[in-house]
Amino acid sequence: MSDRPDQGFEVYPFQRLPDGKYDLDQWNEEYWRRLANFLQWTADRAIIVQIEVWDRFDYSTKNWESQPYNPKNNVNYTPAQSGLAAHYPEHPGQNRQPFFFTTPPQRNNSVVLKYQQRFVQQMLSYTLQHDHVLYCMDNETSAEEAWSSYWADFIRQQAKRSGRTIYLTEMWDAWDLQAPEHRRTFDHPERYDFCDVSQNNQKQGQEHWDNFQWVRARLAPQPRPLNTVKTYGADGGRYGNNRAGLERWWRHILGGAAAARFHRPDSGLGLSQTAVVALKAARQLESVIKLWEVEPANALLSERSPNEAYLAARPGEAYALYFTDAGSVVLDLQAAPGRFDVRWLDLTTGEWGLRETRSGGESVRLTPPRVGPWVVTLKLIGT
Repeated sequence: MSDRPDQGFEVYPFQRLPDGKYDLDQWNEEYWRRLANFLQWTADRAIIVQIEVWDRFDYSTKNWESQPYNPKNNVNYTPAQSGLAAHYPEHPGQNRQPFFFTTPPQRNNSVVLKYQQRFVQQMLSYTLQHDHVLYCMDNETSAEEAWSSYWADFIRQQAKRSGRTIYLTEMWDAWDLQAPEHRRTFDHPERYDFCDVSQNNQKQGQEHWDNFQWVRARLAPQPRPLNTVKTYGADGGRYGNNRAGLERWWRHILGGAAAARFHRPDSGLGLSQTAVVALKAARQLESVIKLWEVEPANALLSERSPNEAYLAARPGEAYALYFTDAGSVVLDLQAAPGRFDVRWLDLTTGEWGLRETRSGGESVRLTPPRVGPWVVTLKLIGT
């Protein structure tokens, strides 16, 4: 629901008066029309929406200067009444903005909280009309646990009153998925129905894979979906180049993520042609091996270097092996007798390449046809 006007086309949810100030008791219909369109268009295309309700970057530094919630910009409260100052120059990661301390378990700022509640209720009046919407309380937040849990409970209660079942989570800021703040979601399935681990995309290579697998192991006693909706990496961006972004995306796809999405440019590939080819390739792979029917299985690989290749498998029946940039590894098929249909998928084009038949019952060496990223599938076709 972020609305900071850094690209020039964004609008705020509140009505702007002739004197330039905002009235938090009146809506800007254009903002809500755009939300309604977005929800309908994604529903028409069977695209799952994960809404981030609050974004800390909207309420600090230069973005706070024009925010309707800023007391200098609205007719609803003063700095003294709201406890909000006109300027918050610190990076939002420092969590010094009182906007994120309004809930009763925190500072119980009823003046501002009622407008926050009203905004969330208005949002829900649109989103609860649909069944393809997930809810994430914040964007990579450093806020207190009480802030997130309050909004999770508030949104769930509102949905219950409307007779709707919803699924929600929180996205914490720590790049290390083993950091204590991530346990607030990992260890509380009663509050958070799934987990978002997007900040793992600050990591690269083998560490990126290993961190994600650590989370899967932690959640194994009570599994929940793991989403990663902010895959960083694009040429000219701050978080690695195109290759880094593609590798992260494919590692999560093969590693067991429930959802994986490229972040917007220039921090990610967005819906660029490079991203479109990756999506096409993933659908090609899915036509042969359903990714939700296999699990990470790197233990079946040998003669493998770090970050060389990653395996997902249903041992004895189906294998999907991702090479980041050619290479050569050995796959243990000793416990999988039979004949396997072997197909090579070129990830630079999204097209199938070489196809052959290989025998199981032994270890087999797999080497891509040429340099570049590839996926090879092995599917049992007979004994």
